[in-house]
This record gives sequence, C-alpha cells and structure tokens, in this order.
Amino acid sequence: MKSVIRFFSSVKLAILLLILITVASILGTLIPQHRSQPEYAAMYGQLSNILIKLQFTRLYQSWWYAFLLLLFSINISICTLTRITHKLKRAFHPTIEKEKKRIQALKIHKAVKSKDSLESLSDSVRTRLSAKGYKVRSESAENAVFLTARKRTLGLFGSDIVHLGLLVIIAGGLISSLGGFRTSFTIFEGEVLDVPRTDFRLRMDKFETEFYPSGSVKDWKSTLTVIENGHAVLTETIEVNHPLSYRGFVFYQSRYGTDWKNMTLEIWVKKKKDSADVDKLKIKLGRRVKLKDKDMEIAAVRFVPDFGIDADNQVVTRSMEPNNPAVFINGYKKKEKVFSGWIFAKYPDFDRIHSGAENGLSFQLKGIEAPQFSGIQMAKDPGVNFVWVGCGFLMFGLFIAFFWTPREVKCIIEKHKGKTEIFAGGIAAKNRDEFQSEFMQITEGIGRLQ
Repeated sequence: MKSVIRFFSSVKLAILLLILITVASILGTLIPQHRSQPEYAAMYGQLSNILIKLQFTRLYQSWWYAFLLLLFSINISICTLTRITHKLKRAFHPTIEKEKKRIQALKIHKAVKSKDSLESLSDSVRTRLSAKGYKVRSESAENAVFLTARKRTLGLFGSDIVHLGLLVIIAGGLISSLGGFRTSFTIFEGEVLDVPRTDFRLRMDKFETEFYPSGSVKDWKSTLTVIENGHAVLTETIEVNHPLSYRGFVFYQSRYGTDWKNMTLEIWVKKKKDSADVDKLKIKLGRRVKLKDKDMEIAAVRFVPDFGIDADNQVVTRSMEPNNPAVFINGYKKKEKVFSGWIFAKYPDFDRIHSGAENGLSFQLKGIEAPQFSGIQMAKDPGVNFVWVGCGFLMFGLFIAFFWTPREVKCIIEKHKGKTEIFAGGIAAKNRDEFQSEFMQITEGIGRLQ
C-alpha cells in the first residue's frame, strides 16, 4: 500500500502527466474539433482516419484525455492528503522549543541579557511580538519561560489551496465535456428559430456590419430577442466578445454572410438610340421579367459577388464580398434565347453580351439587394462556474504561497545568577532578508531593556 501511495504522490508522475496533458491540449487547439469526416479528409487526407479513431477530433471528450485528468487528480489528491496532517499539526499545535542548542542552530538567532525579572521580561517579549502581529504561545518552568510566536500561518496551506483549485478546474472541465455542447446556426433579420435542446426561441431583430474607412469589417452586431412561452423575455445586442447569456446558454457572434441565392437585382435596360428611354427592372435570381413595350424577357441566370477568371478560363468568385459584382443574363424572344452575357455593377460601360442579331439595347447592373444573415455560435458549459471558482482558489493559493509565507520566532527566557538571558531564533521559508530585519527590530528592542 505504501508503494502505491508513494507512486501516486510522486513529483515525477505529476510532471509526466502535466507534459502529456499540455501536449494533448496543444493538439486539441491545433486540430479543429467536432467537424465532419469530409472536412477532416479535405484537411488531412488519409491521416484523418487515424485522427478520428484516436479521438483527436473530439479530444476533450475522449476517454484517454479524461483518464489523464483522472490520474492527475489522484496524484494531486494523494500528494495533498499525505502532507496535510503534518501541516495541520504545525498550524494548530506548534512545538514549543525548550533546548537552546536547537535555537542556536537556526540561521537567524540572537542572545540578549537583561537585569529585569523573568516575569517582566517575558511580558515585554510577548508585547513586542504581538505588536508585530505574532500570535504567542508559552510554557513556564522553574526559572524559565518558553515562547513560540507565529504569524501568516495560512501560508502553510498555499500549495494545498492551489491543488484544490486545480481539482475544481478539472472537475469543471469534465462536467462541461460530458454535459455541455456547442452548435452553430445562421439567422436572418426578422427570423425566429427554435433553439436546439431548449424550450425557448430566438429572434433576430436587427443585424448590422460596421466597417473601417479602408472597407474592412470592424464589427458585427446582432440584436437578439429571447422568446419564451410566446413572450419576449430578453433583448440584447451581441457582438464579438460580448455574448448573450440566458439560462446557462451562451450565444456568440461568430460570423456574418450574405444570402446571394435570395437576392434581388436592379437592371436598367436602355435603348442605344435613346438613352433617356430606360426600363428599370427588379429581377430575382433565376426568374424572368418582361420588358415594357417589347416582346422580350430577361432572366438573371447566375450571380457572382467578386468576378474573376481561373486558370481554366472559368468564371469564379474570388470572395463572398461584393467587390466586383456581376450577373449573367439571358434574353428571350418568344421563348427563344436571343442573347446572353455578363454585366458588371462597377463597370457599367463594359459588358460581355453575345447576340445573334443586333437588339439595340444596353444593360447595366445598378443595384443589388441581398439579405444578410448572422452566424451565431451557441454553447452550454455547465462546468464553467466550477472553472471560475477553481481559478479563484488557484490565484489565492499562489498569492499566499509566495507573498504570505509563515514566520516563526522561538524564545527561551532563563534566569541565571541574578540575570535574565533570552535565546531567540527565527524561521521564514521566503523573504528571509525582510524577516531578518523584523527579527533584529524585535531583539534590539528587547536589548534596550538592559
């Protein structure tokens, strides 16, 4: 049994587990989590099958990652429990030193003589130690008084509080990995969606995109309303790093986009001989619209927001932003296609219309109306409060471990041949220079009693 305890309380085991957990967590950050198999195949090729089988694609829910955390928790717990009894004894039942040799063996020590009585001098020592914040315990014997003074005793448990914080954080992480989930969805202005795994709904009242003067995106903002039992209960505007929280569910602004499939195009059709004669058409993508005073129809066949030509001389869009919008149109006369080609919003005088016969018309893409959608990421982390509490314990434990270290002063006061002599020594684990200065102030004050 002792060998098992010795193994699980080993510092070497703790370091090994920390290295393994750190490396695994780095991989979990580098490898996107919870994607589809085709996405992993596109990113990693044949390696994707190995990553999926080894659960690197859902690392924080994998059995082996949970097993590493369990071993680390056992290591921390046993390490703490094997040391806590000794620390509690030191804190609540300190040893009162009665041998001068032990005090003189301390790195910080001093001997002081006085003509005062034993009782008077011991009272003065207690007073000076108490003034410095020390709690004093004492025992008396014939012609001797033994004192032990301590302060900042809580600092003894700094490492144990750190261990407790780590255990609470691990517990919170495991609770989130087992009981939490993440999902993403898109929502349009005015749309109301049933929120997955809940009994309430979400409506997007407004979506707006802010841009820098250069034209790049500055921020996305979505005004969301939570609807429960048919009533609006909460309305809040979310943006990047400012999510909406409701009943343990958190909604983040993750992206935005434009629905180019449900757009409306404004196309102006002019007569080349009379540019004042303009036919302003509103066309849905994939629909046909008749020209006025003409036995002709126009259809918007294909739209690309950022027109480009690839290496195979094929039309592609270079991005989903309307940097160079273009639409491919067909013209029909009595159900027969008579022309087709591309027209461009930013280059109204440039088109690629191909026609079997001159039709006397010119075409301009004057406007584009497309609904924008907001990309929302939804998360539920039931262990997040545990994580925050654990972080609080962790920071508090580190603080008292480094900045609230215990200090102890031991004194033997003896009366010998009409004189009283004090043997004092001090112990401090850290900040010894500061403690030595405090110790010298205490003993010098005693020395002035001579």
